[in-house]
Amino acid sequence: MASFFCGPEARAQAPVQGAAAAQRGPGAQRPPASAPPFKKRILILGAALGFEHDSIADAMATIWRMGRETGMWESYIRTDYELITRKDLGRNAKNLAVFDAVVFVNTTGEMTLDDSQKKDLLAFVHDDGKGFVGVHAALDCNYKWPEYGEMIGGWFDQHPWNTFDAPIVLEDPSFPAVRHFPLAFLKRDEIYQAKAWSRDKVNVLLRLDETRLAYENNPRIHREDRDFAVAWSKMYGKGRVFYSTLGHTNESWNDPDIQRMYFEAIKWVLGLTEGSTSPHAKPARYQSTQNN
Repeated sequence: MASFFCGPEARAQAPVQGAAAAQRGPGAQRPPASAPPFKKRILILGAALGFEHDSIADAMATIWRMGRETGMWESYIRTDYELITRKDLGRNAKNLAVFDAVVFVNTTGEMTLDDSQKKDLLAFVHDDGKGFVGVHAALDCNYKWPEYGEMIGGWFDQHPWNTFDAPIVLEDPSFPAVRHFPLAFLKRDEIYQAKAWSRDKVNVLLRLDETRLAYENNPRIHREDRDFAVAWSKMYGKGRVFYSTLGHTNESWNDPDIQRMYFEAIKWVLGLTEGSTSPHAKPARYQSTQNN
Protein backbone atom coordinates (compact mmCIF):
# COMPACT_ATOMS: atom_id res chain seq x y z
CA MET A 1 0.00 0.00 0.00
CA ALA A 2 1.21 3.52 -0.74
CA SER A 3 2.80 5.19 2.23
CA PHE A 4 1.32 8.34 3.72
CA PHE A 5 4.83 9.20 4.89
CA CYS A 6 8.11 8.81 3.10
CA GLY A 7 11.80 8.74 3.89
CA PRO A 8 14.25 11.59 3.32
CA GLU A 9 15.31 10.38 -0.13
CA ALA A 10 11.75 10.29 -1.38
CA ARG A 11 11.03 13.66 0.18
CA ALA A 12 13.98 15.20 -1.65
CA GLN A 13 12.73 13.83 -4.97
CA ALA A 14 9.05 14.68 -4.56
CA PRO A 15 8.42 17.63 -2.26
CA VAL A 16 4.82 18.65 -1.66
CA GLN A 17 4.10 22.22 -2.71
CA GLY A 18 1.75 24.81 -1.29
CA ALA A 19 0.01 25.64 1.97
CA ALA A 20 -2.05 22.47 1.75
CA ALA A 21 1.12 20.54 2.53
CA ALA A 22 0.55 21.25 6.20
CA GLN A 23 -2.39 18.89 6.06
CA ARG A 24 -0.37 16.01 4.64
CA GLY A 25 2.39 14.53 6.71
CA PRO A 26 6.14 14.41 7.29
CA GLY A 27 7.84 15.16 4.01
CA ALA A 28 5.51 18.03 3.22
CA GLN A 29 6.82 21.58 2.92
CA ARG A 30 6.53 23.91 5.88
CA PRO A 31 3.54 26.30 5.79
CA PRO A 32 4.15 29.69 4.15
CA ALA A 33 5.72 32.41 6.28
CA SER A 34 2.39 34.22 6.62
CA ALA A 35 0.81 31.24 8.41
CA PRO A 36 1.28 30.56 12.13
CA PRO A 37 4.35 28.30 12.48
CA PHE A 38 2.53 25.83 14.73
CA LYS A 39 -1.10 25.33 15.61
CA LYS A 40 -0.70 23.33 18.81
CA ARG A 41 1.83 22.47 21.50
CA ILE A 42 2.45 18.97 22.81
CA LEU A 43 4.61 17.62 25.61
CA ILE A 44 6.42 14.38 24.74
CA LEU A 45 7.50 12.50 27.85
CA GLY A 46 10.03 9.67 27.58
CA ALA A 47 10.90 9.12 31.24
CA ALA A 48 11.41 5.46 32.18
CA LEU A 49 11.95 4.20 35.71
CA GLY A 50 11.37 0.54 34.83
CA PHE A 51 12.44 -1.27 31.67
CA GLU A 52 14.14 1.20 29.33
CA HIS A 53 13.07 0.76 25.72
CA ASP A 54 15.73 1.44 23.10
CA SER A 55 12.99 2.92 20.90
CA ILE A 56 12.23 5.88 23.19
CA ALA A 57 14.60 8.23 21.37
CA ASP A 58 13.39 7.15 17.93
CA ALA A 59 9.77 7.56 18.97
CA MET A 60 10.22 11.02 20.45
CA ALA A 61 12.28 12.18 17.47
CA THR A 62 9.69 10.84 15.03
CA ILE A 63 6.81 12.58 16.80
CA TRP A 64 8.84 15.80 16.95
CA ARG A 65 9.65 15.53 13.24
CA MET A 66 6.03 14.89 12.25
CA GLY A 67 4.91 18.05 14.00
CA ARG A 68 7.83 20.08 12.70
CA GLU A 69 7.49 19.07 9.07
CA THR A 70 3.72 19.50 8.89
CA GLY A 71 3.42 22.56 11.11
CA MET A 72 0.70 20.76 13.04
CA TRP A 73 2.31 21.06 16.45
CA GLU A 74 5.33 22.27 18.35
CA SER A 75 6.93 19.58 20.50
CA TYR A 76 8.60 19.85 23.88
CA ILE A 77 10.64 16.72 24.65
CA ARG A 78 11.39 15.78 28.25
CA THR A 79 12.69 12.77 30.16
CA ASP A 80 11.73 14.16 33.56
CA TYR A 81 8.45 15.06 35.23
CA GLU A 82 9.01 18.75 36.02
CA LEU A 83 6.51 20.11 33.49
CA ILE A 84 3.67 17.87 34.71
CA THR A 85 2.20 20.64 36.84
CA ARG A 86 0.06 23.75 36.72
CA LYS A 87 2.42 25.60 39.03
CA ASP A 88 4.41 28.56 37.76
CA LEU A 89 7.91 27.15 37.35
CA GLY A 90 9.66 30.39 36.46
CA ARG A 91 12.90 30.37 34.42
CA ASN A 92 10.78 30.39 31.23
CA ALA A 93 9.90 26.77 32.01
CA LYS A 94 6.59 25.61 30.56
CA ASN A 95 3.86 23.90 32.53
CA LEU A 96 0.72 22.03 31.53
CA ALA A 97 -1.15 25.27 30.94
CA VAL A 98 0.68 25.87 27.65
CA PHE A 99 0.15 22.39 26.18
CA ASP A 100 -2.74 20.98 24.19
CA ALA A 101 -1.79 17.32 24.58
CA VAL A 102 0.65 15.05 26.38
CA VAL A 103 2.27 12.00 24.77
CA PHE A 104 3.71 9.31 27.07
CA VAL A 105 6.36 7.27 25.23
CA ASN A 106 7.27 3.96 26.90
CA THR A 107 7.04 5.55 30.35
CA THR A 108 7.64 2.51 32.54
CA GLY A 109 7.66 2.37 36.32
CA GLU A 110 6.04 4.35 39.11
CA MET A 111 6.34 7.99 38.14
CA THR A 112 7.78 10.21 40.86
CA LEU A 113 4.91 12.67 40.75
CA ASP A 114 3.66 14.30 43.91
CA ASP A 115 -0.06 14.43 44.65
CA SER A 116 -0.50 17.88 43.13
CA GLN A 117 1.19 16.78 39.89
CA LYS A 118 -1.06 13.74 39.64
CA LYS A 119 -4.11 15.91 40.21
CA ASP A 120 -2.93 18.41 37.61
CA LEU A 121 -2.34 15.75 34.93
CA LEU A 122 -5.76 14.21 35.48
CA ALA A 123 -7.43 17.63 35.41
CA PHE A 124 -5.49 18.52 32.24
CA VAL A 125 -7.37 15.77 30.42
CA HIS A 126 -10.57 15.29 32.43
CA ASP A 127 -11.49 18.90 33.18
CA ASP A 128 -9.64 20.98 30.60
CA GLY A 129 -10.43 18.66 27.70
CA LYS A 130 -6.82 18.33 26.58
CA GLY A 131 -5.46 15.25 24.81
CA PHE A 132 -3.47 12.21 25.94
CA VAL A 133 -1.65 9.66 23.78
CA GLY A 134 -0.08 6.56 25.30
CA VAL A 135 2.62 4.74 23.35
CA HIS A 136 3.29 1.05 24.12
CA ALA A 137 4.71 0.99 27.67
CA ALA A 138 2.59 3.94 28.75
CA LEU A 139 0.42 1.03 29.89
CA ASP A 140 3.29 -0.34 32.03
CA CYS A 141 3.42 2.35 34.69
CA ASN A 142 1.67 3.88 37.68
CA TYR A 143 0.14 0.67 39.02
CA LYS A 144 -0.31 2.36 42.41
CA TRP A 145 -2.26 5.24 40.87
CA PRO A 146 -5.80 3.98 40.14
CA GLU A 147 -6.93 7.12 38.34
CA TYR A 148 -4.12 6.76 35.81
CA GLY A 149 -5.37 3.31 34.90
CA GLU A 150 -8.87 4.71 34.57
CA MET A 151 -7.63 7.47 32.27
CA ILE A 152 -5.59 5.30 29.91
CA GLY A 153 -7.91 2.30 30.08
CA GLY A 154 -5.97 -0.38 31.99
CA TRP A 155 -2.50 -1.70 32.73
CA PHE A 156 0.13 -3.99 31.24
CA ASP A 157 -0.21 -7.68 32.06
CA GLN A 158 2.62 -9.45 30.23
CA HIS A 159 3.45 -9.76 26.53
CA PRO A 160 2.61 -13.44 25.98
CA TRP A 161 4.26 -13.73 22.57
CA ASN A 162 7.15 -11.27 23.00
CA THR A 163 8.07 -9.66 19.68
CA PHE A 164 6.42 -11.60 16.86
CA ASP A 165 4.57 -11.22 13.58
CA ALA A 166 1.32 -10.16 15.18
CA PRO A 167 -1.89 -10.96 13.28
CA ILE A 168 -4.02 -7.85 13.70
CA VAL A 169 -7.66 -7.15 12.87
CA LEU A 170 -9.05 -3.71 12.07
CA GLU A 171 -12.25 -3.12 14.06
CA ASP A 172 -13.06 0.54 13.33
CA PRO A 173 -12.12 1.42 9.74
CA SER A 174 -13.68 4.88 10.13
CA PHE A 175 -11.27 6.04 12.85
CA PRO A 176 -8.63 8.41 11.43
CA ALA A 177 -5.64 6.82 13.19
CA VAL A 178 -6.27 3.34 11.80
CA ARG A 179 -8.31 3.70 8.63
CA HIS A 180 -5.19 3.29 6.47
CA PHE A 181 -4.79 -0.31 7.68
CA PRO A 182 -6.33 -3.25 5.80
CA LEU A 183 -8.98 -5.35 7.52
CA ALA A 184 -6.36 -7.92 8.54
CA PHE A 185 -2.58 -7.57 8.49
CA LEU A 186 0.69 -8.49 10.18
CA LYS A 187 3.00 -6.22 12.16
CA ARG A 188 6.20 -7.34 13.86
CA ASP A 189 6.00 -5.88 17.34
CA GLU A 190 5.49 -6.69 20.99
CA ILE A 191 1.80 -6.81 21.86
CA TYR A 192 0.71 -6.23 25.43
CA GLN A 193 -2.02 -8.09 27.22
CA ALA A 194 -4.06 -5.65 29.30
CA LYS A 195 -5.56 -6.10 32.75
CA ALA A 196 -8.20 -3.99 34.49
CA TRP A 197 -9.33 -3.39 30.91
CA SER A 198 -12.69 -3.91 29.25
CA ARG A 199 -13.90 -3.21 25.75
CA ASP A 200 -17.08 -1.98 27.43
CA LYS A 201 -15.16 1.18 28.39
CA VAL A 202 -13.21 1.91 25.19
CA ASN A 203 -13.60 1.89 21.43
CA VAL A 204 -11.36 -0.95 20.25
CA LEU A 205 -9.69 0.10 17.01
CA LEU A 206 -7.29 -2.82 16.46
CA ARG A 207 -7.02 -6.22 18.13
CA LEU A 208 -5.09 -9.43 17.72
CA ASP A 209 -6.73 -12.11 15.60
CA GLU A 210 -7.28 -14.62 18.40
CA THR A 211 -7.76 -17.45 15.89
CA ARG A 212 -4.14 -17.17 14.74
CA LEU A 213 -2.36 -17.15 18.11
CA ALA A 214 -0.45 -19.92 19.90
CA TYR A 215 -1.94 -20.67 23.33
CA GLU A 216 -0.35 -23.98 24.38
CA ASN A 217 2.31 -23.94 27.11
CA ASN A 218 2.07 -20.18 27.51
CA PRO A 219 1.43 -19.38 31.19
CA ARG A 220 1.58 -15.64 30.51
CA ILE A 221 -1.82 -15.70 28.81
CA HIS A 222 -4.31 -14.54 31.42
CA ARG A 223 -7.30 -13.28 29.46
CA GLU A 224 -9.86 -16.05 29.28
CA ASP A 225 -11.90 -14.04 26.78
CA ARG A 226 -8.92 -13.98 24.39
CA ASP A 227 -9.58 -10.31 23.71
CA PHE A 228 -6.22 -8.65 23.07
CA ALA A 229 -6.67 -5.03 22.03
CA VAL A 230 -3.86 -3.42 20.03
CA ALA A 231 -5.25 0.13 19.94
CA TRP A 232 -8.22 1.96 21.41
CA SER A 233 -9.79 5.38 21.83
CA LYS A 234 -11.78 6.67 24.78
CA MET A 235 -12.90 9.74 26.63
CA TYR A 236 -11.65 10.71 30.05
CA GLY A 237 -14.03 13.40 31.17
CA LYS A 238 -13.81 16.10 28.51
CA GLY A 239 -10.49 14.88 27.10
CA ARG A 240 -9.65 12.44 24.32
CA VAL A 241 -7.37 9.48 24.98
CA PHE A 242 -5.64 7.21 22.45
CA TYR A 243 -3.48 4.21 23.28
CA SER A 244 -1.67 1.60 21.20
CA THR A 245 0.68 -1.20 22.18
CA LEU A 246 2.53 -0.78 18.87
CA GLY A 247 5.90 0.98 19.11
CA HIS A 248 8.15 -1.39 21.08
CA THR A 249 10.95 -1.70 18.52
CA ASN A 250 13.17 0.86 16.81
CA GLU A 251 12.05 -0.60 13.49
CA SER A 252 8.41 0.18 14.23
CA TRP A 253 9.20 3.90 14.19
CA ASN A 254 10.53 3.60 10.63
CA ASP A 255 7.27 1.97 9.55
CA PRO A 256 5.09 4.47 7.62
CA ASP A 257 1.94 2.76 8.89
CA ILE A 258 2.94 3.23 12.54
CA GLN A 259 4.08 6.78 11.90
CA ARG A 260 0.75 7.58 10.30
CA MET A 261 -1.18 5.95 13.13
CA TYR A 262 0.45 8.11 15.78
CA PHE A 263 0.36 11.22 13.58
CA GLU A 264 -3.38 10.86 13.15
CA ALA A 265 -3.84 9.86 16.80
CA ILE A 266 -2.19 13.08 17.96
CA LYS A 267 -4.30 15.11 15.55
CA TRP A 268 -7.38 13.39 16.94
CA VAL A 269 -6.62 14.03 20.61
CA LEU A 270 -5.91 17.64 19.66
CA GLY A 271 -9.45 17.89 18.30
CA LEU A 272 -8.33 18.39 14.70
CA THR A 273 -10.23 15.35 13.41
CA GLU A 274 -13.22 13.31 14.51
CA GLY A 275 -13.49 9.65 15.48
CA SER A 276 -15.66 7.50 17.70
CA THR A 277 -15.03 6.63 21.33
CA SER A 278 -18.17 4.51 21.65
CA PRO A 279 -17.61 0.94 22.89
CA HIS A 280 -18.81 -1.92 20.72
CA ALA A 281 -19.05 -5.68 21.04
CA LYS A 282 -16.25 -7.83 19.69
CA PRO A 283 -17.12 -8.57 16.06
CA ALA A 284 -17.98 -12.21 15.50
CA ARG A 285 -16.50 -12.33 12.02
CA TYR A 286 -14.35 -10.24 9.72
CA GLN A 287 -13.06 -10.48 6.19
CA SER A 288 -9.63 -12.07 6.56
CA THR A 289 -6.72 -11.24 4.28
CA GLN A 290 -4.32 -13.87 5.53
CA ASN A 291 -1.44 -12.92 3.25
CA ASN A 292 -1.12 -9.28 4.36
